[in-house]
Amino acid sequence: MDIIKSIEHEQLKNKIPELKVGNTVKVHVRIKEGNKERIQVFEGIIIKVQGGGVNQTFTVRKTSYGVGVEKTFLVHSPLVEKVELVRVGKARRAKLYYLRDRVGKAAKTKEKIGARIEDREITIKEDLAEEPAVEEAPEEAPAIETENVAVQETVDTVTEEPVEEVKEVEEPKKAEEDKKAE
Repeated sequence: MDIIKSIEHEQLKNKIPELKVGNTVKVHVRIKEGNKERIQVFEGIIIKVQGGGVNQTFTVRKTSYGVGVEKTFLVHSPLVEKVELVRVGKARRAKLYYLRDRVGKAAKTKEKIGARIEDREITIKEDLAEEPAVEEAPEEAPAIETENVAVQETVDTVTEEPVEEVKEVEEPKKAEEDKKAE
């Protein structure tokens, strides 16, 4: 089971966009035609978000020339360049299938008034990357020597006398304050 999780972990993106049902988004998709690659933008309303992990998908719906078009994208797919938030929609359902039956302006969700349009991203791999760093620290034997070196450095800094120079600077200030008081 660890083998499967490790393989899936390699396929995950570091940061994924925060996807909410009802939001209008622009999905930048990499398309390969022959030898050329280009990026095509698909703008529409997110009608559902499914699954989790590597298999997490979201479906975007738009009306093109009077015909409804739905595309399902894998969140962690290398073909999905980025997802831009255009409009924050107000949805009280997890799946907005009822938009399929609607035509024109009725096929849109209401906009949340006063909502900020921010492209928020969720970090996934950062938490898991910190754990191996913690495992490496106890394995290293020179860590004890490094601590001794740090102690010696602190002893060296204590023997330096820039502190006295600061006291000398403070004494003339006190003398000036005494003169002002008289």
